[in-house]
Amino acid sequence: MQTVFLCLFTSFLKTSYIERKCEEAGFEKLVAIDTMQHTSQYNLPDIRHGGGRISSAKLRNTIEQCEDFTGLEEGVNRYDLLLLVKRAGKHCGFSSKMIQLLDYYMAYTRDIDWEQGSRPIVYQSLSRTALDMGVSERQIQRLEQSLFEAGAITWNDSGNHRRYGQRCEESGQILYAFGVDLTPLAYLRAELKAKLEEKQLYDRAWMETKRQISYYRRQIRSMILELEEGALISDKEINLLEADYAPISMQIRAHMDLKSLRSLLESHKELHGNIIGLFEEQVTHNEPKETDKASCTNDTNVTHYKYTTHKKSNKLDHSRDEAQSFQESSSQSSELQRDNLEQVDRSKLSKESREHKPDQDESEETLIHKTGLQHVTLKQLLNVSSSRFKEHLPIAARPMNHGDFIEAAYQLKGHLGISQNSWGYACLTLGRIGAAVCVILTDQANLRIENRVMKPGAYFNAMIARARVGELKLQQSVMGHLKREFSNDDEQKQECSQKV
Repeated sequence: MQTVFLCLFTSFLKTSYIERKCEEAGFEKLVAIDTMQHTSQYNLPDIRHGGGRISSAKLRNTIEQCEDFTGLEEGVNRYDLLLLVKRAGKHCGFSSKMIQLLDYYMAYTRDIDWEQGSRPIVYQSLSRTALDMGVSERQIQRLEQSLFEAGAITWNDSGNHRRYGQRCEESGQILYAFGVDLTPLAYLRAELKAKLEEKQLYDRAWMETKRQISYYRRQIRSMILELEEGALISDKEINLLEADYAPISMQIRAHMDLKSLRSLLESHKELHGNIIGLFEEQVTHNEPKETDKASCTNDTNVTHYKYTTHKKSNKLDHSRDEAQSFQESSSQSSELQRDNLEQVDRSKLSKESREHKPDQDESEETLIHKTGLQHVTLKQLLNVSSSRFKEHLPIAARPMNHGDFIEAAYQLKGHLGISQNSWGYACLTLGRIGAAVCVILTDQANLRIENRVMKPGAYFNAMIARARVGELKLQQSVMGHLKREFSNDDEQKQECSQKV
């Protein structure tokens, strides 16, 4: 009796469980239950096990692109596409891991796969790819999904999502394949090129802004050092300038965006302008004032109590001829005091002898004053020097002096084709610092783009020849070059800002 009751109870439980599951699944009951035997019959639909990819407009679009693929353009291969992806990088949404996986898949394709009538499908198993990349299968799936979102790949899935395929042994063409399809990458080429050009324009603007910041930093440091060494302002003002410069003296890194760099550049310009204002105040404060008591220093008939100019000493001052001429002039002056007629004759002879002297006897100081070299500062020489010239400047833990520029000019003259004789003649004419300035200007003339000087040695000799006749204006040449440099910097900055 107990056995019969247990069987009936078990049958009832099974029937109730099946009915509840069918009702939850929404299945329709077709046949009534036999109460005596507690059996039921249901018409169950065909259930397919295993999932599929979620259909989307993007997935359907990529599949249509693969079906309409007609091969790459003429002159373009698959590695050109990969190179575009690598150069565009994060600007187009490709991380380093994504590029690494795409490069790995690209190696499993052949040129014939990118031609019309074929498709570049990588049918290697997911597990094998994970082992080669040293990551898990799930990580490979995430990277593939990221590449799909970036528009680089799609999938040609089999019924059970297994990846397999076969190539023709003779032609190498894919006969059938299921796996990762790289065809969408070919349609991405135009977009990659456009974004790469945009990235290159951004990079050029970034580098130009960085270069301008470096320029203003050199100017600010040199001017602060000049103010400190020359004691032009008080220590308190020097400390204030250094405190203003400290927050913007940060090292420039590649992770900084262009907006931050431009803000940093404006801060440098503002501080640079403030320091220039200090220099102008010092120049105005130290300008000599005119006095009522003044005498003309150009009058040759007047002996001044204190000479305003002092002639530099050279070897000619100690030569035998000069000493002899001085003695003769002394004797002539004593004779002139005794006889007026003899005084007139001798003065005529002295005048004729002076007129027949060659131009080479003109003093070095006079030639230097005619060129305006005495008004050229070390800071101006540093700004007008090219990068090639600056490489020859000595590095020392001391303030820069004239000797540094002379040494650099002497080392660079051979590269410009300036002979030792020309250098010596220039030093005799304008002094060593004058010859160094001529080398600096010759170097700039050889580097300029428009009207470039192809024979620097001849250009240098022509400058010295002009100096001999008093036609060389070194100060005007230096200031003109600085003015052109600043105007070119402003034009390049405006051009880059308009492009960006």
